Formats: sequence, structure tokens, C-alpha cells
Amino acid sequence: MDSTNILVSINASKKIAILTLNRPKELNALSYDFLNEIFQALDLLDKNEGVNCIILTGSDRAFAAGADIKALAQQSPLGIWKMDMYGLWQNLKQIKKPLIAAVSGFALGGGCELAMICDMIIAAENAQFGQPEIKLGIMPGAGGTQRLPRLVGKLKAMELVLTGTFISATEAYRIGMVNKVVPNEMLIFEAEKTATLIASQSTTAVQMAKESILKSFDMGLNEGLAFERRNYMMCFDTEEQKEKMNAFLEK
Repeated sequence: MDSTNILVSINASKKIAILTLNRPKELNALSYDFLNEIFQALDLLDKNEGVNCIILTGSDRAFAAGADIKALAQQSPLGIWKMDMYGLWQNLKQIKKPLIAAVSGFALGGGCELAMICDMIIAAENAQFGQPEIKLGIMPGAGGTQRLPRLVGKLKAMELVLTGTFISATEAYRIGMVNKVVPNEMLIFEAEKTATLIASQSTTAVQMAKESILKSFDMGLNEGLAFERRNYMMCFDTEEQKEKMNAFLEK
């Protein structure tokens, strides 16, 4: 599964996987081919029954520093449409297993959007987040104007998108953009600790809970409650539910 641009390691005993973006010279800039490669690797891990939780990370300098501007500068509206970048981002959204972004260094533009499409974000102290597309005469095009306001609210999202300024990991934590901030050298340890805890839970219940939370952004309250109720009932048809409840009662 490993390639030049992506490295994958699986801890079979903990049922977690680490997918590392590995284009250090380009600061993990997200070209179309690179994004497709990321999705293909995530899709394989999503189908791997020995993996219950996935960590997505980059290098110390950059989680992902944005789009590949050299390639993007030559594009036309029709060219972008034909590439179907939107389809790739939608594919990333379909990963069923929990995704934890472990962010060090730059998470800018598409890199920030990639982190936000994950289910949790753990940031190193040197992490920087931002949507600087406005400085290039464009705007975020992979969820930056939609996911960012849901995380930090309208006012802060407007400030970040319209000015293109970066924020530190500490500020990102303060405004609710990341789950926690840790020393640089502790980043993967903390991400693995959280991933291991998630991976030890019922696989079905975790995936159904993730699905239900994500649906809450697309549905009204009553519709969302009905969806939640359906997934809740489905959990009672699993061996994990029976084993865990019986173990609890036997205590």
C-alpha cells in the first residue's frame, strides 16, 4: 500500500492505521493526483477489517500547505469541472471509519479543508491553520466556506476567509477548530492514544454514531432524530452489543 507520496503503517494489535502524506519538498501540496492517491489509500483502510480508526498526518513542517498552485494557475473553469475535484472531496467524506487529523506545521487552503473533513483534529504547537485563497484572487473551493463556519461561527470564518490570515494552534483550539494542542514531539502519541480508545469500542456503534453526527449537519432536528433512532436500534443486532452489555452485567 505504501508509495512514494503516501506511507501507511498499521498497528494490528491496536487496530489503528497511520497514513502519512509524504511530499516534503512540496509541503504536501494537494494536486489532483495526490488527492486521488490519498482517497485510494483511505478507501483500502476503510475496507480493512483489521483497522477501526485512521490517523491522517503529514510532516513536521506541513500537514498540507494547500493546493498545487503551479498546476492550478493553468486551469480554466471547464478544466476544473472536467477534473471533478469535487467528486474526490465527496469520496473523502464517504470514509466510514473515524478519521483523526494529526496536524503539524502548515494546514492551509486545501490542507485546512482536508483537516476539517476529518472527524477530529489534534494539533501540534507549531501548527498553523488558514484559508489564504483570497490572496490568490480565488476563494476556498473544497468546503472552507461551509465547514469552517460550522466549526468556528460566521464572524471568525468571515475574518479568516476574507483576510486570508493564518491562526496558531492555540487560537484554533480557543475558537473550537481543534480538539487539543500538544507539544510537537507528542503529536503522534496523542493521536494514537485517542485512536486506540476509539478502536477499542464497538466497530458498528462507532461508525453509526459518526454517520449520525455527520447527518446532523444535513438534516433538520426531527429528521436527524429519526435517523439517530434508526441507527441506535440497528446496534442491537450486533454481537458486540450483546458481548459488551453481558460483560457489564456480569461485573
